[in-house]
Amino acid sequence: MSEIFALVDCNNFYASCESLFQPKLRNRPIVVLSNNDGCVVARSKEAKQLGIKMGVPVHQIKDMIRQHRIAVFSSNYALYGDMSQRVMSILEQMAPQVEVYSIDEAFLSLTGIESYQSLNDFGVAVRERVQQWTGITVCVGIAPTKTLAKLANHAAKAYPATGGVVDLSQRERQERLLSITPIDEVWGVGRRLSVRLRELGIESALGLAEYDLKSLRQRFSVVLERTARELRGESCLALEDVTEPKQQIVCSRSFSKRVESLDELRESVASYTARAAEKLRAEQQVCKMLSVTLRTGFFNPTEPIYSNSAVTPLATPTNDSSQLIAEATRLLRGIWRPGYRYAKAGVMLSELSPQEQGQADLFCAPEQARRKQLMQTIDQINGGKHGKVFIAAQGVQQEGSMKRRDLSPAYTTRWNEVPLV
Repeated sequence: MSEIFALVDCNNFYASCESLFQPKLRNRPIVVLSNNDGCVVARSKEAKQLGIKMGVPVHQIKDMIRQHRIAVFSSNYALYGDMSQRVMSILEQMAPQVEVYSIDEAFLSLTGIESYQSLNDFGVAVRERVQQWTGITVCVGIAPTKTLAKLANHAAKAYPATGGVVDLSQRERQERLLSITPIDEVWGVGRRLSVRLRELGIESALGLAEYDLKSLRQRFSVVLERTARELRGESCLALEDVTEPKQQIVCSRSFSKRVESLDELRESVASYTARAAEKLRAEQQVCKMLSVTLRTGFFNPTEPIYSNSAVTPLATPTNDSSQLIAEATRLLRGIWRPGYRYAKAGVMLSELSPQEQGQADLFCAPEQARRKQLMQTIDQINGGKHGKVFIAAQGVQQEGSMKRRDLSPAYTTRWNEVPLV
């Protein structure tokens, strides 16, 4: 039985989440901004049609925002994460295997489904159920390989006549789409590699699929050879239904305004460390190495530039927020220098290992058990809807001075932010 994959991708996901709870925004251009409201990280269809580019600083499009009544939102990751979880749970009900590829897309295994339902009908059913149950519009690309499913999904979005579903299970349809797909739109190729491929006369996805495989491997890599095989309909990338544990956890952020004092920096670094430790516990891992980075801005010629980092091994692998914050604070003190206006700080936890493999300190076992219970209690409270608990070193300004002036309510996770009508 040949393999069949589907890629389900939410259309303009962040912008769709924002308009979902504000019907008055339907058909209005929407942009979502990065942390600290710096640049555009998501756009609605209408904003794309106005020519707004990804990554453009918001101050460069202020005139367009006023002229076209563009709705502007700060990134609301609590809302996007919850809506993503709802979409993914629907997909898991409809397909035997699901690989969550990102916050707004997932690969599905459809092998065997065609024996009792046409693949196109399945794609339509997915679109209808996700739309009805969540209000989010998705497109579905179906093909015998993940790379072809990516292209099919792209076509489903690009061509309205498809109805949001493209089935590439037949080779004739594959070749037709490959012939009109520029080489830089192939999954994993990108702009730099496409320049080198065009020098060889490979202009389209079909050109890559038909190129000599041995030459691709010798000139480029086995990865590109595998991509070409996938474009030929030969499945080389399996569905990954088990997420690999992270190798490192990073929490960093640019400040909304320059920071000079060590006390302010210490609170920010403590908050970043606590967030990283919370992620570490969620992965049921411990870390053996901790590093802290600190830098000024690089683009103001009137300000001195400084950048530094420090790293330390931990005596015992841990995911305890208090222990990690104490070490991070010590590192920060070592690299902080007075007289600079700092723009960004960050924390990285590395050399991760499963929590159960952590080497316990036999002389401190009762205290470690108590600390572990404390961390679990903090995580339970912070994961709920009735408030937050913070380590004292984090201070009271818990957004790390992050600018989020246009943050929408947490419609789906906080009762007190649900509008009354």
